Amino acid sequence: MTQNRKKVISVIGPNYENCTDEIYQFGVNLGKRIIDEGYILACGGRQGVMEAVCKGAHQSPNYQYGCTIGILPEDNRENANAYCDIVIPTGIGLARNKMVINVADCVVAVAGGAGTMSEISFGWQSKKHVVCSTEFEGWSKKLAGLEIDNRSSGLLHAANTIDEIFRHISRLLEKS
Repeated sequence: MTQNRKKVISVIGPNYENCTDEIYQFGVNLGKRIIDEGYILACGGRQGVMEAVCKGAHQSPNYQYGCTIGILPEDNRENANAYCDIVIPTGIGLARNKMVINVADCVVAVAGGAGTMSEISFGWQSKKHVVCSTEFEGWSKKLAGLEIDNRSSGLLHAANTIDEIFRHISRLLEKS
C-alpha cells in the first residue's frame, strides 16, 4: 500500500554557526510550505536551517504531530531542535548525511558548507533529485544546475524562490 504513503522532502543546509537571519527566515517559510503542500519534512535535526524548517512546519495549518523528522549524527536525542517530532539518534556521525538523503523522495538544498556539499554528493550518487536554492551563497548555489560527474545528469535543479522550488518538486514527484 505504498501509494498512500506521504512523500518526504529532506532539507539540507547550514548549521547554527553558518545560518544567517535571512537563511533562517527562508527556512521557516520553506518548512511551512512543505507541510502546506502535504509532504513530510526530514532534516539533520539540529539547529540552523534544520531548526528553521521544522519550526516553519509547525506553523502550517496542515501540521500534524509526526510531520518533522530529525536524523541526528550523535546518539543523544536531546541534541535535536525543539521542533523535531520524530528524532532518530544515529550515533554514526557524519555518515548520517547519507540517511538524510536516503529517506527523501526529493531534496532541497539551501546555501550550506561542507556538510551540505556531502549531502548533495550523496543525492547525486543515489540518483535523487536535489532542488538547489540559488538565493544565498553556499554549495547549493555553486552546484545548482551542474553535472557533478558522468554517472548521472539532470539531478541538480536551480531555483531562486520557494515558489520555484515547489514547481520543481511538483514536476519531479509527479513522475515517481
